[in-house]
Amino acid sequence: MSAAALPNSVDAMLELLGSHGYLAERSLATVTYLSLRMGRPLFLEGEAGVGKTEIAKVLSAALGRKLIRLQCYEGLDVSSAVYEWNSAAQMIAIRLAEAGGDVDRDQLTSDIFADRYLIKRPLLQALEPDVAGAPVLLIDELDRADEAFEAYLLEILSDFQVTIPEFGTVKAPQPPIVIITSNRTREIHDALKRRCLYHWVDYPSTERELAIVRTRLPGIPERLSQQVVRFVQALRDQDFYKSPGVAETLDWATALTELDARSLTAEVVGDTLGALLKYQDDIARMQGDALQRVIKDATSEN
Repeated sequence: MSAAALPNSVDAMLELLGSHGYLAERSLATVTYLSLRMGRPLFLEGEAGVGKTEIAKVLSAALGRKLIRLQCYEGLDVSSAVYEWNSAAQMIAIRLAEAGGDVDRDQLTSDIFADRYLIKRPLLQALEPDVAGAPVLLIDELDRADEAFEAYLLEILSDFQVTIPEFGTVKAPQPPIVIITSNRTREIHDALKRRCLYHWVDYPSTERELAIVRTRLPGIPERLSQQVVRFVQALRDQDFYKSPGVAETLDWATALTELDARSLTAEVVGDTLGALLKYQDDIARMQGDALQRVIKDATSEN
């Protein structure tokens, strides 16, 4: 996989993303373009399923760069995200050295903390040189990680380096392309945000979502695609615990296509509502008259 040149304009960025099926709004394309040109991390916030993670995948494919993904979760620590030592292999090396006699402890310490015993996790991998160019580093759902880990990221995002006490400092010869996402289940500290360019990724308009469905699912009947998008857009006006994102729209449209549905009916919608809504309370609210009203509006030809 050979690396492609970075886009030289916002229009070129829109074209690059569009060529890989990502129909971005101009504001998102602009901040992404600036992130690449300025070498600054891009911090994307928004509801789940609106395409934050997808943009990192598309950039990786479009630019011919390796994608390195760090999925954040509660309790994520340095040994899982950055590095750890292969202690089992180190113990074997120590015992072999002791069995051979004449152990130089300083030399042995140097040997067992060598690169070959270092297990490199995503953040350290992202700092390594690559013939295809600096990789795309996706730090996904940072809001799920603890604040202590968030603070640890500051060194990496400031200088693109990691300090390993036994080994030294590892610095990226070329900074990775960093995409950070958050579903905003908690606020991210200002110190980290200041190191990034920021963008809120919102739900798409009806026209843009319809274009996304047409692009990603070219085989779906035109009438059904219009009804699907109108139905999903109407659901987002409801006071649900979790409104469906674009990912759910595509999942639902795919499910309806697999069922050979040509139009939305109460039966087919009721049977497949779990592709859109992932909480029972939300599904329970969309029953009976409420469901009929949304279906009627979505299938209206006016």
